[in-house]
Amino acid sequence: MITLADARRIIEAAEKKATEIGQPMNIAVADCGGNLVAHVRMDNAWMGSIDISIKKAWTSRAFDIATKDLADHSQSGGQFFGINASNDGRVMIFAGGIPLKKDGRVVGAVGVSGGSGEQDHKVAEAGVAAF
Repeated sequence: MITLADARRIIEAAEKKATEIGQPMNIAVADCGGNLVAHVRMDNAWMGSIDISIKKAWTSRAFDIATKDLADHSQSGGQFFGINASNDGRVMIFAGGIPLKKDGRVVGAVGVSGGSGEQDHKVAEAGVAAF
């Protein structure tokens, strides 16, 4: 279970990393059902990335995979090509979504959006590390 306290700790660590790299981000934390627990839009983060960060967290939980890895497999000729058109367009195949695991079991996910894919993933990793 992802509590609000967990989500706040994850977001705080992710915000710290985003500040270190100089890139304001949107950071979302979802529970085991993919439901939003908490979201933060850092000052000057793109408004368009609010929805993307939430959907990255949902996607990562829905498929129990980092969105970076899902993106690799969803390119033309890949085993998941076209997956982004499923679930009424809710699936995000950009880096920045990572499952949250406890005792080897996925219990939620973090989604980050606002920078390059590499930046989003690094900021999400910082959040995961705080969990």
